[in-house]
Amino acid sequence: MSYAAKFASVFYGPFREAAESPPQFGDRRSYQMDYANADEALREVALDIDEGADIVMVKPALPYIDILWRVHERFGKPTAVYHVSGEYAMLKAAAEKGVVEERPAVFEIMTALRRAGADIIITYWARELAKWLRE
Repeated sequence: MSYAAKFASVFYGPFREAAESPPQFGDRRSYQMDYANADEALREVALDIDEGADIVMVKPALPYIDILWRVHERFGKPTAVYHVSGEYAMLKAAAEKGVVEERPAVFEIMTALRRAGADIIITYWARELAKWLRE
């Protein structure tokens, strides 16, 4: 699996803080894609497929749902999406404040990601989703 389309994003913040791995200087934008450049993402995916990637990933998920769709449609490869810590933290905070109901919001987001072409969804809600789906 290739992290083919990994964008420079503020949504990685909570994980970096928890893992105590924020950049010590500068940032990581030198090896992550500019969020405004969709064409670069498609070129990177094509390069990774040419190098043998069986699965390609778009990261983060929601702000790049358009990229997810384009990658899935153009390349026809199994497409993964990583719903990152900042996306998770936003919804958790909104649910804690009573702005949205967590469970239906999570189902709506995961359905949208699937509908946009995600064959694989990597999410911090994996355990809860497994439990909710069994109920």
